[in-house]
Amino acid sequence: MTDRLRRRTFLQALAMTSLSAVAHPPARGATPARLRLKNEDIDTALRAAVDRADIAGVVAMAATATSVFYQGNFGRRDISGKSEMSPDTTFRIASMVKLLTSVAALQLVETGKLTLDDPVAALDPTLSAAQVLAGFDAEGAPILHPAQKAMTLRNLLTHTSGLSYQLWDSNLVRYVKIARTKPDLPRMPLMFDPGTRWAYGGSLDRVGRLIELVSGKNLDQYFRDHILGPLGMANTGFSLTENQRARQASLHTRKADGTLIPQPLEKLSAPKTFSGGGGIYSTAPDYLTLLQALLNGGHLGTATILRPETVALMNQNQIGNLDAGILKTTNPALSNDVDFFPGVRLRWGLGHMMNLDPVEGGRKAGSLTWAGLYNTYYWMDPVSGIAGVIMMQVLPFADTRALRVYRRFEVGVYRSIARG
Repeated sequence: MTDRLRRRTFLQALAMTSLSAVAHPPARGATPARLRLKNEDIDTALRAAVDRADIAGVVAMAATATSVFYQGNFGRRDISGKSEMSPDTTFRIASMVKLLTSVAALQLVETGKLTLDDPVAALDPTLSAAQVLAGFDAEGAPILHPAQKAMTLRNLLTHTSGLSYQLWDSNLVRYVKIARTKPDLPRMPLMFDPGTRWAYGGSLDRVGRLIELVSGKNLDQYFRDHILGPLGMANTGFSLTENQRARQASLHTRKADGTLIPQPLEKLSAPKTFSGGGGIYSTAPDYLTLLQALLNGGHLGTATILRPETVALMNQNQIGNLDAGILKTTNPALSNDVDFFPGVRLRWGLGHMMNLDPVEGGRKAGSLTWAGLYNTYYWMDPVSGIAGVIMMQVLPFADTRALRVYRRFEVGVYRSIARG
């Protein structure tokens, strides 16, 4: 049997088995034994990473559109404690909320409350009269000019708006230091004219605000009403219940010698504002549910969150020949330099990064991915029909050892599928 035929047979078998799973669904977060993929290679790799103290703990899962076929949890929530990782462990997933925000915005595009290509300043006046930072003069003063193009929702969803993050933009760091002493300067300029470049930044925070403006709901309520509730994602949100807090994994920082230092859990308070770009909590089973719905064309079970044609649009390159996905850190304590796939052409769809080339031993061309600051990651591979999520709690972002664990998990998943 060829590798391609073996993989197809395996996925078809999962799909057939899933019919029974849909009719008799397991408890939330559980994986029926008949759907599990027995994979000693993945288990061994994840367990070994914990044993070496490369990471404190990890939860990893993989699925087709309708069936979870791998679930593994290893290590502890706090490397100095006794609580073990479990499927329902709560994680801070930071920028992985951006996918939820993108889905929410596209729901409003479907209902006609938002459009992809009309100027967003008509809805949010704070986005009008945008100034672009062209550089600095001989005395070091910022050189600004009015934006030559109007910013659109498509620009915001694809990070071609001109907005950037200080963490990965040294020019913005320099500008902000000057602007603190000169109140006449714009607080946050654009780093380029909309649509002319790609830069990862606060675009999705602005999308979150647009969602609130046109829906009449705060972002937390909108997510619960239109995405989290319908999909049964009860462990995802901007605030935690006492039970979810008791299951939370601690953040660990990496010292220069490679050892991990656990940090106290952050102080909790009821949030009054909600970010479309960060600040949310989730679990691996919850987030995988969202990925399965998108892998399945926007619906899962009885819930529909997007139309199939909208999901197809999300999965298309939206930025042409602009390069995406490579970031140079300005703060090594928070993030390493980011280049997940050296030599692979990277672009952006309406929600996530996509690779135009296949990744050796792993995802196919056209796969979709992104991550959270504390080393949580996901990917969807529409060609292979699978999605994966892996959650750890480590700083800095793009931690070398955490990425190695992520890579071994992904390769193990594809090897298992090839073996059938």
